[in-house]
Amino acid sequence: MPEDSIKLATAQPYLPFALPDIGEEEIAAVVECMRSGWVTTGPKTRQFEQEFAAYLGGQVETVSVNSATAGLHLALEALGIGPGDEVIVPTLTFTATAEVVRYMGAQPVFVDANPDTLNLDVAAVEAAIGPRTRAIIPVHYAGLACDMDGILALARGYGLRVIEDAAHAFPTRYKGRLVGTLDSDITVFSFYANKTMTTGEGGMVVTRDPALAARIRIMRIHGISQDAFARYTSRSPAWFYEVVAAGFKYNLTDLASAIGIAQLHKIDRFLQRRQYLASRYDSALAGLPLRLPAGASGGSTHAWHLYVVRLHNEASMGRDELIGKLSERGIGTSVHFIPLHRQPIWRDSCRLSPEQFPVAERAYQSMLTLPLYSKMSDADQQRIIDNVRELLS
Repeated sequence: MPEDSIKLATAQPYLPFALPDIGEEEIAAVVECMRSGWVTTGPKTRQFEQEFAAYLGGQVETVSVNSATAGLHLALEALGIGPGDEVIVPTLTFTATAEVVRYMGAQPVFVDANPDTLNLDVAAVEAAIGPRTRAIIPVHYAGLACDMDGILALARGYGLRVIEDAAHAFPTRYKGRLVGTLDSDITVFSFYANKTMTTGEGGMVVTRDPALAARIRIMRIHGISQDAFARYTSRSPAWFYEVVAAGFKYNLTDLASAIGIAQLHKIDRFLQRRQYLASRYDSALAGLPLRLPAGASGGSTHAWHLYVVRLHNEASMGRDELIGKLSERGIGTSVHFIPLHRQPIWRDSCRLSPEQFPVAERAYQSMLTLPLYSKMSDADQQRIIDNVRELLS
């Protein structure tokens, strides 16, 4: 690319691969919260939990937490996963999905991806089930639901628990039902800054089982038996509490919840915008040496947290070169994910190799994530499309 062209390209505003959609409503909600005197877990957090449950429907219970990682940890703890147990996880995910298993002293068992959806492969899951397997953690990759019928059938047949890692999947539908209302034991959502809605940091644990919800509520705040919010708002003496377990400090603040309430009120608009942008990508990038992401079908919907493409072998350049050239032109991209079988902690401790995961390995070698966020303008997206087409045509 000529030097003057590079200068012209980089003079344009930089387009990140993700950007939170924060408006005046969120700012006003935080200011109101700060003026109220409640900045830690309090009335806004309770309201957020109630409104999130109402959005999902299906008579679910919701427990807010300060990250989806915390939520997954609490889910495993509530289900009694411990030393000597095995939990099946995909290799194509962020490390949090596996590390929470280690928190419990259990062992993650990694499985390969489905070549079409990049979700975990159900046949690989069944092949990985052994006498010590206790649970499966499917990850709804990029916002497209896994084959939950297949996973839940395996779980019933082998007596396993299912925790859905839905960090990418709000609001995703599987055969007409929102993720969070399916027949798994627990579902965990993420509200990290780059997700479909955000609280800055945060997450939500969802279950239909009141006993599991009660355990998670106790364990998220130091194992204290009495609701801390209730103690501090009581008009009569309520100082007494008991620590019934060695819990954690995983509660969500009212400041974060105030943002979450405002974001939740916009989520349907956010989803429509993401679906529109994904559809524009599908149309504009067709015919290039790219494998476009799988869409939803059969009454399911895609949340489009990520738009992940894979370069064909005949492309004029490799993935790393394309990322570099887009960066020169002021366009940010990412890779989701460097598979866990390549990460030193899992590769070495679990004796993993790329040959064990051929689908995820091939996908990793060719994939990149294009920018997709609800604040993206049509003009910004067209700039991305034009540059991708110019580089790959």
